[in-house]
Amino acid sequence: MPKIDVLNIKGEKVDEITLSDAIFGIEPNEALVHQVVTAQLANKRQGTQSAKTRAEVRGGGRKPWKQKGTGRARTGSTRNPIWTGGGITFAPKPRDYTMQVNKKMRRLAMKSVFSAKYNANELIILDKLEIAQPKTKEMVAILNNLKAPQALIVLDKKDDNVIRSANNIQKVQTSQVNTINTYDMLRYNHLILTVDSLKKIEEVYC
Repeated sequence: MPKIDVLNIKGEKVDEITLSDAIFGIEPNEALVHQVVTAQLANKRQGTQSAKTRAEVRGGGRKPWKQKGTGRARTGSTRNPIWTGGGITFAPKPRDYTMQVNKKMRRLAMKSVFSAKYNANELIILDKLEIAQPKTKEMVAILNNLKAPQALIVLDKKDDNVIRSANNIQKVQTSQVNTINTYDMLRYNHLILTVDSLKKIEEVYC
């Protein structure tokens, strides 16, 4: 079974913990992770883009000039797509981009990312993460101690001091166990979990 060091906020080893094989010891399924991330990004799209076709643009009711004898190309409307002020060819219309991914696939994709993070030494386990007052400087110091300037910090419960301390740091995001997702974990170089959040993750995904 995979094992990992437990660190404190100074970056010092204070313990060692055994991780669940079912979550951190599987062979990552890259194709499935790609499918889940693609669906997640597609589901974020509003799909509200819209443009007018030549049938919807105002004007253009009269033929600009006669069909023959002018020396110019024949045309039937000033709202033709090749004219300035004309309609748009194959104009985009509002549509639903939703892609469905079943629960088993989402769970396996999450496990794949957890395992990939462990295999790449990008998983950091903290004994606890507590900040007395919301201070960005203090959070920056903690991340520097952990050598993880770009990280997703996963908490077991909402902690306003930690969240506010991390809000102004670029490429750092805080999340809770019940809101983490495949895309967010892949966006950041390191995944930081507390011992308590790790226990909750193992309860949910085992």
